[in-house]
Amino acid sequence: MTPNQRWTLRTDHTGYTVRLSPDGPWAELDAWGPLGVETGPSALDWSHRTHFITPADAAPAEYLPYGLRPFTGADLVAARPGADRGAWWVFEGATEEAGSLRLTFTDDVLGLRTALCYATVPGTDVIHRWTELTCTGDEELWLERLDSAAVNVPVTAGARLTYLAGQWSQEFQRTQLTLSRGTFTIGSRQGVPGHAYAPWLAVQDAADPPDAPAPAYGMALEWPGNWHLTAEAEPGGAVRIRAGRVPHEGRVRLAPGDTLTTPRLACAFSAEGLDGLSRVWHRYERRLTGERLHRPRKVLYNSWEATAFDVDAAGQLELAKAAADIGAELFVVDDGWFTGRADDTGGLGDWYPDPVAFPHGFGRFVEDVRALGLDFGLWIEPEAVSPGSALYAEHPDWVYRIDGRPARLVRHQLLLDLGRTDVQDFVIATLDRLLTGHDISYLKWDMNRPPTERGRPGAGPADRLDLDAQHVAGYLRVLDQLRTVHPGVTVEGCAGGGARIDHATIARTDVVWPSDNTAPLDRLAVQYGFLHAHAPHVMSSWVTDAPGVFDPRPRSLAFRFVTAMCGVLGIGADLRHWDAGQRAEAARWIARYKEVRDVIHLGEARLLGSPLDATCGVQYDGPDGRTVVAAFGTGRLDGAPLVPGRPARLRLRGLDAADRYRDAASATTYSGAHLLHYGLPFAWSAEHDAELVVLTRQ
Repeated sequence: MTPNQRWTLRTDHTGYTVRLSPDGPWAELDAWGPLGVETGPSALDWSHRTHFITPADAAPAEYLPYGLRPFTGADLVAARPGADRGAWWVFEGATEEAGSLRLTFTDDVLGLRTALCYATVPGTDVIHRWTELTCTGDEELWLERLDSAAVNVPVTAGARLTYLAGQWSQEFQRTQLTLSRGTFTIGSRQGVPGHAYAPWLAVQDAADPPDAPAPAYGMALEWPGNWHLTAEAEPGGAVRIRAGRVPHEGRVRLAPGDTLTTPRLACAFSAEGLDGLSRVWHRYERRLTGERLHRPRKVLYNSWEATAFDVDAAGQLELAKAAADIGAELFVVDDGWFTGRADDTGGLGDWYPDPVAFPHGFGRFVEDVRALGLDFGLWIEPEAVSPGSALYAEHPDWVYRIDGRPARLVRHQLLLDLGRTDVQDFVIATLDRLLTGHDISYLKWDMNRPPTERGRPGAGPADRLDLDAQHVAGYLRVLDQLRTVHPGVTVEGCAGGGARIDHATIARTDVVWPSDNTAPLDRLAVQYGFLHAHAPHVMSSWVTDAPGVFDPRPRSLAFRFVTAMCGVLGIGADLRHWDAGQRAEAARWIARYKEVRDVIHLGEARLLGSPLDATCGVQYDGPDGRTVVAAFGTGRLDGAPLVPGRPARLRLRGLDAADRYRDAASATTYSGAHLLHYGLPFAWSAEHDAELVVLTRQ
């Protein structure tokens, strides 16, 4: 081993430096932060604080196996069947290319080669990390833990962790805690990222004031299956984050000659705090979207909240006409369009339009919708099957099950084993039949139940399977095939709301559905957390009539529209019950949204305050000199401010103080200094609780 070998990966604004440890055969973090941070003594050198622990346990190690790191948390636990656990490797070599690094370690006794892989993402401040594990011996290996990476963060007074927690209908709640000592873990064993936690974490030094733009480090795991993110405040002051997938069976078999590649962990840094970190993630997700980013996300109308399962051609066309009249561009028929779907107890798996609901044929119905000037979209839940369906009668072996055990129904349905190639082929054929047979330009992929009795009888010993990884591979294979064969179709990702939102899904879909909760103040809180981790152009949001679930205070139709316009605008209300005034107001909001959606989807977003503040908002700065501000009055709306006649103020950020900005709607011109120092004024009332301001730089 050559001592003091160092490698630095550089992004647009950050540097990440790795070195070989002088204390043993491992790599450790030397520096991570703004460009140039690697010049000077490392702030992560804890290698000599080793009382009662080994040097590896105290080191800011990038990745270490149990054996070398036996006490404070190993990232890899490997063994031969029946043998002692642990790996004791040596450094084999490094391969460095532009924007990438590969460090290889070998254990010839165990028969394992481990490659730590790094790659920068051009145009962003994101670095990918993952690990490749190869069985080099003659005997198979068991991997009990196979994390993707470990990330070390230098702190002085413990770590302030920010994460996104919640439950169904209350996803993405921004939550914080201070970790001074001990372990904190979030994750999911539901076969998807889940409603309870997002696979995303931000870390700041707890010594920094919480309201200051303290430097922020972020991690996000690219894995739509079982996962964990674990933060450990270790002896000596280190805070170390480990992340990876969690095998359903508890361990994974690695056969001689085989290589296992872990999911990628995206690592990001911003000197501008959590708000700056959010913009790093937004730029990254715009890159994940690729060429599809410049395809306008159309204003949709979805029929679910208006009709639920009561779907028929006449009723849907009535809604479609109303949607077209207010300016919608896309009509989506949700659940209930297929045979046997009178309620949620049947029909799943038999994906054929109900001839009773569409007496003149489904093709004629689609043509009638499109004749209104609307694109057409369809909801589908391809992983689900109803016990009474024809599909289940023909292929009962296609569902997850355990011989001799009852098959629990969740939402009256079972889950197909998408890890099977024949099931994947069925789903691919089903989607292809629908998209080829009808002029469908939008597909909403839903998933409403996690796997419970997760087994595959007849496939050999259960402990030699890897069902979670196989389901993920099947899901991604279907999406990749869908994108290849039907590139023009817009795909929405949904899982009972926001239960399957990760970078692997976002890279293959156009929008995702953060929550089934569309109530105004509830939704504002969901979107506030969501935008910390994900970009506006992927955030589907609807205007509905839903009352508040967690915050029942009434809000105006304008509030609902401005909230939904913070991402990709949709309508889900029953327009048949709206009066002429409501429809006219809706048409005005939709027209305004179309004028600024390119700024919202392509601009730099800044979160102004939070829904806990009496006034909050989101600022979008477009490349064309326009700034769009979505502002909300979330406090008292009874017309009695603390100081009569004084408007609320929302300070903007990131503007040029010397420039001038004009609001054409109010014929007001502001200096950048005024907007930065005093802010935009808003006089909130029960009739005026939200506003969309468009400023043009002069």
